[in-house]
Amino acid sequence: MSCSSGGCSASSDAGFDPNNPEAMAIKEKINAHPCYSEGAHQHYARIHVAVAPACNIQCNYCNRKYDCSIESRPGVTSAKLSAEDAVKKVLYVGGEIQQLSVVGIAGPGDALANPEKTFDTFRMLHEYAPDLKLCLSTNGLRIADYIDEIEKYNIDHVTVTINTVDATGEIGSQIYPWVHWNHKKVWGRDGAKILLEKQLEGIKMLTDRGILVKANSVLIPGINDKDLPNVAKKLKEMNVFLHNIMPLLSSPEFGTKFGLDGIQSATDQETMEAQEACGMDMKLMSHCRQCRADAVGLIGEDRGDEFTPDAFVDMSFEDLEKKYDIQAREQKHKAIENWRSHLEAANERIKIEQASKEQLSSNGETKLVAITTAGEGMINVHFGSAQEFLIYEVGDKAIKFVMHRKIESSYSGAELGEDYNPIDEIKTTLKDVDVLLTAKIGECPMNDLNEIGLICDDSYANEPIEKSVFDSVQKHFYQSEKEVG
Repeated sequence: MSCSSGGCSASSDAGFDPNNPEAMAIKEKINAHPCYSEGAHQHYARIHVAVAPACNIQCNYCNRKYDCSIESRPGVTSAKLSAEDAVKKVLYVGGEIQQLSVVGIAGPGDALANPEKTFDTFRMLHEYAPDLKLCLSTNGLRIADYIDEIEKYNIDHVTVTINTVDATGEIGSQIYPWVHWNHKKVWGRDGAKILLEKQLEGIKMLTDRGILVKANSVLIPGINDKDLPNVAKKLKEMNVFLHNIMPLLSSPEFGTKFGLDGIQSATDQETMEAQEACGMDMKLMSHCRQCRADAVGLIGEDRGDEFTPDAFVDMSFEDLEKKYDIQAREQKHKAIENWRSHLEAANERIKIEQASKEQLSSNGETKLVAITTAGEGMINVHFGSAQEFLIYEVGDKAIKFVMHRKIESSYSGAELGEDYNPIDEIKTTLKDVDVLLTAKIGECPMNDLNEIGLICDDSYANEPIEKSVFDSVQKHFYQSEKEVG
């Protein structure tokens, strides 16, 4: 099963041809998956279980940290789990967070560099939590070796990190110092060429078997930025479902080679440029939060600290199955779908995925709108509590979701100095945004943001996001233009 350019829309429920059985089967697969469906990510929760500590490649942007509770980024976890304890955690969390729909193994190393732990976990999840979607994330080096196991356990969502398709290995050698292959480290270009060969072979195997593939690419300015459009073209040729372009996170405190060498993080504007360059060829994931290896909850939140091992490891599977309560979870998911249908009606179908400026605006001009939300498709977070913003591009005809922007200091958890003022960082984060919609904002921060030309509006508190985003731009910009005309 594949997703061709005319078959479906990757990031929402819109765009699926009801007369195309293949497209409708894909729609069913992603409907409640918060990573594969932008429409689901404010309603359904995910959990990553950290059962895979080993890795078989070295990435210059990665530093796996264990027993770490303060940083929020890939490769970080508070505790490594056995397969049994991971399943216990899933059952416990699934009882507490009934909107949990997906369990993934995303590290802190590579899922397929730890095959016994990975597939033991999936085997037990099949038995105890058959309602959950199963996912794994991998660098792609060992997909071919474990393709049968992936299919056997019905793991129908696989994320592959692929940062370059440069066949010479030159770009890859700047990202990966070495690759562990055939029981030895292969360095430089040779290692990078092996990795690319195995990634492309593995992705083809997955898509040939009807497994949905999401490709992650880390945007590393000055290294692979010019090659990412080539990556997008190749992914489309191979029927990859979704492409996620993630900005490099490279603060020195992360301890990565890039960070220690002074390589700067990719900016929001650089990420938007890369998305625009790649979006002409591939459907993009724009709502990624670059989650920890033990993330819990809705995308955009992490409730991992609430579920430490002492809460579940001593419980029996019998008691945990009762807590999980699969019937109650089914009722919760029905309620979510009912709410989503009402929300879609309220939003008046004004969002277009992968739209050009001409599709959004009659004159080609658009505005950027930032919103604060805690999920459920509503503007329901006060400005003072916001750690992130969802960004929409808006014209006088329609809107599209562009990206998520997180305040960068919230990734690191580092101690902030006495002189730190969060408004300064927020000004940088929102410097190209025209309107901020939030549930409530005080006069002082509003005045600070007005200094950069940002309109702050809290009149849409607890209203549906998409309709509010569209209406706010008509109110603040296009309506006044029509009155003058």
